[in-house]
Parts: sequence; structure tokens; C-alpha cells
Amino acid sequence: MEHITLLLGIVIVTALVFDFTNGFHDTANAMATTISTGALRPKTAVAMSAVLNLVGAFLSVEVAKTISGGIINEEGIRTEVIFAALVGAILWNLLTWLLGLPSSSSHALFGGLIGAAVMSAGWSSVNGSTVVTKVLLPAIAAPLVAGLAAMLATRLTYRIGSRADEKATAKGYRAGQIASAGLVSLAHGTNDAQKTMGIITLALVTGGVIAPDSNPPTWVIISAGMAIALGTYLGGWRIIRTMGKGLTDLAPPQGFAAQTSAATVILASSHLGFSLSTTQSCSGAVMGSGLGRKGGVVRWSTATRMFIAWGLTLPAAGLVGAGAEFLTKQGTWGIVLTGGLLVTGAGVIWNLSRRQPVTIDNVNETDAGPSGVVTNAIAAVTPPPAGPLPGDLKATIPSPDAEPTAPAPV
Repeated sequence: MEHITLLLGIVIVTALVFDFTNGFHDTANAMATTISTGALRPKTAVAMSAVLNLVGAFLSVEVAKTISGGIINEEGIRTEVIFAALVGAILWNLLTWLLGLPSSSSHALFGGLIGAAVMSAGWSSVNGSTVVTKVLLPAIAAPLVAGLAAMLATRLTYRIGSRADEKATAKGYRAGQIASAGLVSLAHGTNDAQKTMGIITLALVTGGVIAPDSNPPTWVIISAGMAIALGTYLGGWRIIRTMGKGLTDLAPPQGFAAQTSAATVILASSHLGFSLSTTQSCSGAVMGSGLGRKGGVVRWSTATRMFIAWGLTLPAAGLVGAGAEFLTKQGTWGIVLTGGLLVTGAGVIWNLSRRQPVTIDNVNETDAGPSGVVTNAIAAVTPPPAGPLPGDLKATIPSPDAEPTAPAPV
């Protein structure tokens, strides 16, 4: 490894922080349905997902090459641009995690990168054709294809299962869910860990450490795989609740169909070098499985909020990335200020999340609001406790010995 400057070192660390947020933000992609249906205990599920994310990081570098040398032109891009892009991506990831919305970490990274590059060197720095063919078109196609495949697979699964022994079928679907969840985790590591590999490789190219069009060095692959695995193990419980309980009510056959469909789409796109959003693929598959069961219902209010978040991700992260790049262009004080704003923003979001935390203990609560927090709906339908009533309620209930009152005249 050649000499790495202080700024380049900061960028590498920031990229690994993004990779960490990607891990806990996107754990829901692999494990939400498995947790919600009870096929695996929450902690076991995220531990399994973390290990397979790490393994998946070593299977391919095609997506990393798309990011490091495809989306923006490497020539004329400063290391500070990469830093600004990561600031936009991290803050958007944290904000959507706070709201419990399964948005795309991938598109947050692309948006931040495009916004920072345009602020630095103009629109000519962005390869528009690559953005359209390998980012935007897959973003539209992936949830549709995964959703349709999951809907058909769910119907087929229920048709086959109706003729089999119920107890044996339940065990089979539980095993199938675990296997398919493992496949999604492997696919997530293959696709999403590579995005951080690509961004670090791009930073190394801009810093003159490696030659353009180079593959990610081995130490980059290892560090990116470990960062996303650690984030996955900690679990993004807020988004797991939305995916597992907020979009639809899933039974084991649906969970199996959704995860298998999503994994197939993700692995195929990784092989082709498409920088696919695993979040959108898995969300589409969950909705498709909800529609595929007879009498199944998709909660379109939650889905609508999710669609809005998808549409805002690229431009919102791009605007933050452009603003961060504007500051870094001012010199050392601008870079320090940008880093300070990132730390402050992350701290504020974390403190807000602690007000109504979602943890391993309440992740499967069904009455969740838009932020993934349990509402008071359960309390509203709970019978009042036995015993004396409070004074204000007691006054409204007549005594059994009281004379009946005449109705008020009309």
C-alpha cells in the first residue's frame, strides 16, 4: 500500500462508516420476513445474516468496478468529492432509519456522489448513460420483477401446500425460509458491500494510490466486508419492523416465496454488474407475496411513504452531497466544518431515536406508526382494569340505586 494522506484516510474511514450504516439499515432486506414469521429468533437471524454478508463480499467485484469507474469520470475528481458524497449518503441513511423507512442505501450513495461531482466539476463529470442503464432502469425494474415473481411463487406455494400435511409443510417452510434468508444475505453482501469497495477504490484512484480501472485491493474487500457484517449484526430493528409487519402480514409460505424471489433478482443483477437496490427488490417481493395470498392485504399507506422515500433518495442525498462539496472546496476549514456537521447530524438523529426505541424486544409489535414506533392503538382497545375507577370516570357512571333520569325534551 502506497502512502495514504490524512484526508484520504478520513475518506476511507467515512466510507466504512457508510458501509456500517448500510449493514444495519438493510438487515431488514434479508431477515425481516424470517423474524416476523418466527422462523428464526431475531438475534440468531441477524448473526446469520452478518456472517453471510461477510462471505458474499468476497464473491464478486463487478458492482465495485461499476461504481469506481462507471458513474463518474475519475479524471479531475478530488478526494474531497468522495468525502462530500459519503456525508450525503450517511445522513440520508440515518434519517430514513429513524423514520423506519426501507430506502435504498445504494441510491443514497449514488445521489451523494453525483451531487458532489456536479458541484465540483459540472455535469460533464457524470456518465449519464451508465447512471440510466445500471442505476435508474434497474431501480424501476427490480421491485416490479421481484414483486411479480413473489406473487406468482406465493400462489404456487399455497396451491402445492394445500395438498400436503400441515405440520410437515410448516416445518418445510421454516427450513425454506431460513435457507432463502441466507441466500438474500449472501446476495446483499455480494451487491452492497461492493459499493463501499468501489467508493474506496475511487478515493484511492483520485489520491494517486492506485491506477485508474484497478480492482479493489484485498484489504479494501476485507474491511468493507467486515464493516457491513458488523452493521448487520447490530440490526436495524426499526426497518425490520416496517418490512416484517408494516407492509403486510406474512405467513411462512409467503416469507419463503418473497425471499427466494428477491435473492434471485439480486444475484442475477450482481452477476451483470448492475448496482441494484436490495431494499427495493426485497420490498417489492414482500408486497408481491402479500398480494399473492388469497385474502392478503398490502398496507398501501406504508407502501406510499416508502415509495416517496425511494423517489427522494437520489435528489436529497445529491443536494446534501453538493452542499458538503461546496464547503470542502473552501479549504481545510470547510472540510473540518463538513465533518463536524456530519457528526452533529448523526448525534441528533441518534438522540431522537432513543425517545421511542425499537429493539429486539418489541420488533414484532404490529401497531407501528410511520416512524416504526408502537402507537397507543393497543391501549385503546384494551378493557379497563378491574377495581375502583378514577373519580372523573366514576362520576359519569350512574349508581345502581339512582333514579332513572328522563330523556331530554326534543
